[in-house]
Amino acid sequence: MRIAMIGQKGMPAIYGGVEQHVHELSTRLVKVGHDVTVYSRPWYAKHNENFIEGVRIQALPSIRTKHLDTITHVLLSSLHALKERYDIIHYHGVGPALLSWIPRIFSPKSTVIASFHSIDRYHQKWGAFARFWLRLGERAACFFAHKTITVSRSLQQYCLNEFNKQTAYIPNAVSEETQKLDPSLVNAFGLESKNYIVMISRLVPHKRAHLLIQAFNDLKREKIDDSENVNYKLKIKNLKLAIVGGSVYTDDYIRSLHRLAADRNDIVFTDFQSGETLQALYQHACVLVHPSVNEGLPITVMQSMASKTPVLLSNIPEHIELIQDSDCVFRGNDVDALKESLSRFFSLSEGELHKTVEKNLHTIQTAYSWETVLADIETLYHNQKKSKHKRPRPVEASV
Repeated sequence: MRIAMIGQKGMPAIYGGVEQHVHELSTRLVKVGHDVTVYSRPWYAKHNENFIEGVRIQALPSIRTKHLDTITHVLLSSLHALKERYDIIHYHGVGPALLSWIPRIFSPKSTVIASFHSIDRYHQKWGAFARFWLRLGERAACFFAHKTITVSRSLQQYCLNEFNKQTAYIPNAVSEETQKLDPSLVNAFGLESKNYIVMISRLVPHKRAHLLIQAFNDLKREKIDDSENVNYKLKIKNLKLAIVGGSVYTDDYIRSLHRLAADRNDIVFTDFQSGETLQALYQHACVLVHPSVNEGLPITVMQSMASKTPVLLSNIPEHIELIQDSDCVFRGNDVDALKESLSRFFSLSEGELHKTVEKNLHTIQTAYSWETVLADIETLYHNQKKSKHKRPRPVEASV
């Protein structure tokens, strides 16, 4: 099949869960014999390559502002896709799905799929006008596409409750990491293996990086000399916090994060990272903390679980789908709850940590493997294409 991916920023994936998902999905579809095109924004993936790992890269411009970047790129991508006669046109995200009517009307032989990755209108960076259009995008994802994919059970239920729409649940996926990367990759940031907390995310308000910085500051300020656990005291004393990520039209928010960390030399901002450096930051962290208040199904958490790095998560439904261990979950949007969760974590024994890590890895292997997810998406493509072109039987005349 000839397949187009529209809505992601580009390829290769530099940052962003949707971009990571599209990159991994596209390369795997190519390996099993499909012809895949990923529409890309030149500012995101700064290269001149026409193919990456067998995936065709179609670069088209956009008006690079907070409100126009995505919609202008998706418009151009949708119009370009009309002349390409793809078998499948797959929109990623509810914002891009606003324009999924274009191929439905003007490319009737193409099958249109929309992936509902998250409820974007809940993201605090958007104002009332943008939230209105994102709400329409949710409806478009559910009704313009031939089939809608939801990446979490909570999103599947949301679509059913809000739009009375049955969607196909196909989660995000990650691969188990077996390659051990050299700690020198994190040493470059002044970090030591297993001696830092990491948060890996776009730095936008709903991810709550400010909450983690506040909780970390409180943890470091508590009177650890009163603790009877010598190992605990040493862990906290030498501990650092690494914030891995950068701005997505959120420069003011990032400046506020730097102000929170201004008087500390144990908080490191690395900006966006990718490739082996990013994977090393996962592997060598003692714990990944994800305090977000809104998600679809967070790939950064899944990647940490696959890397055998423990996780501490806010208690939103999408996190609880991934991990049900109460010791690894804290009350969301609560600095004190996060600080107490960190304190409990650093009091765990090696045996308890090993048990948690193995349980998390088993979850990834059994429920979120690429082998399963790829097969499910490929089957959905085939079934939708087949049902779309199936002609009704002629009605026999009664005698």
